[in-house]
Amino acid sequence: MESRIPERHPLRQLFGALAERAFTEKLGWPDFKVSDYVSTLLVDFTHTDHLYRIKNAQGERADAVVELLYESEVSQEAASVEREREVHRHIGDFTLFMAGLFPEYLKRIKTAGLIYHKDFLVDYIKTGKRSYRIAAEFDRGPDATEDRPSPPLFRKLSENFELCVAGLGFIRGDLDRLQDKRYHQARRIILN
Repeated sequence: MESRIPERHPLRQLFGALAERAFTEKLGWPDFKVSDYVSTLLVDFTHTDHLYRIKNAQGERADAVVELLYESEVSQEAASVEREREVHRHIGDFTLFMAGLFPEYLKRIKTAGLIYHKDFLVDYIKTGKRSYRIAAEFDRGPDATEDRPSPPLFRKLSENFELCVAGLGFIRGDLDRLQDKRYHQARRIILN
C-alpha cells in the first residue's frame, strides 16, 4: 500500500509512537514489526480511498467484508493468485482496523436491527484471522519488502489477531485522551 503521507509527517510519528507504546508497554508484546505494521495501517487508512481500495470487476469499491470475500476467490473474481493474496491481506487489515478502532460499528451491525447490512452475519475476528492466515500461506520467498511484508508477519497477525485488536483499542483510547480538553489542561499543569 503506497501512502501519500511523507515518512517524517507528524501523523506517522504519532501513530508510530502510540502503536509502539500500546504493544510494548500495555500489551507486553514488543514486536516492532507488528507495531510498525499497525501504525502504517493507521496512516494508510486515514485516506478512505485506501480503506476502500479494493474494486470489483465493474470498478465499484467493495465496501463490505462479504464483497471483499467474493473478490478474493480466484474461482469467482480474483484474476490471479496475487490478487487473491492482496484481497485477503486487505480483508485482514480492514477487519483489524474496524474491530480495533470502531467496535461500536460492529456492535451496531449486529444489534441495531441492521439485518439488511451485508456484513450482518460476518464475524470480523474470525474472518480477519482467516484472511491473514491465507495471506501468510502464499510463499513469496526473500523478496518481501515494506509494502509487501513476508508471510511470517501475516502468520503473527493471524495467530494474535485478538491481541492486535486490543492494541488498536489502546491506541484509540490514547487518541481519545489527546482530544480531551481536560487531558490537555492537566498536561499543561503537570508539565509547567
